[in-house]
Amino acid sequence: MDYVRMRALVEELDAFASGLEGAWRVEIGSAGPSLALRRRPKRHAGIVRRLREQVDRQLHATHPDHICASPHIEHSTLGRMLHPDLAVVPETALDEDGPAVDASQVPASAEVAVAADGRPAAFAAMGIAHYLIVDPRTGTIEVHSDPCKGRYARKDAYIFGDTVPFGSWLIDTADFRRYGKAGS
Repeated sequence: MDYVRMRALVEELDAFASGLEGAWRVEIGSAGPSLALRRRPKRHAGIVRRLREQVDRQLHATHPDHICASPHIEHSTLGRMLHPDLAVVPETALDEDGPAVDASQVPASAEVAVAADGRPAAFAAMGIAHYLIVDPRTGTIEVHSDPCKGRYARKDAYIFGDTVPFGSWLIDTADFRRYGKAGS
């Protein structure tokens, strides 16, 4: 299926999801368009907020025209459109027409409590230089970097409480809270 047709299906799924209860995510992955329910504890939003605030404070020194946002990111050549919890994007990209920011404009993205379902490889294939995964269920953080041939060449592991290097930024995880069975 070509990307134009997949984008049209995404628009239909998005319209359908807007009439449903709950928070839904519509993306285009390796298997095509998908619709998934996002059920997240309140602590998820707290971690995303802490990440966004910390990176935003440091962006003026490293990427002065960028901000942290939560847009869809697309790579039309690959036929992918993903929606991370946050991404570093040029502020002007949010004023452009269209439903997604071009992946070539995104130096970093981050997600909280994602399943290991190939998402690091998807972001690497899109050319996102830095990808961070925070897993509050286990209290761990993974920083993926150096995308090469559809994979990240480097993966560094950390635990809650560490100061985590993420691209040009440092993330203090001391205030991150666990959730789920292990971190209720």
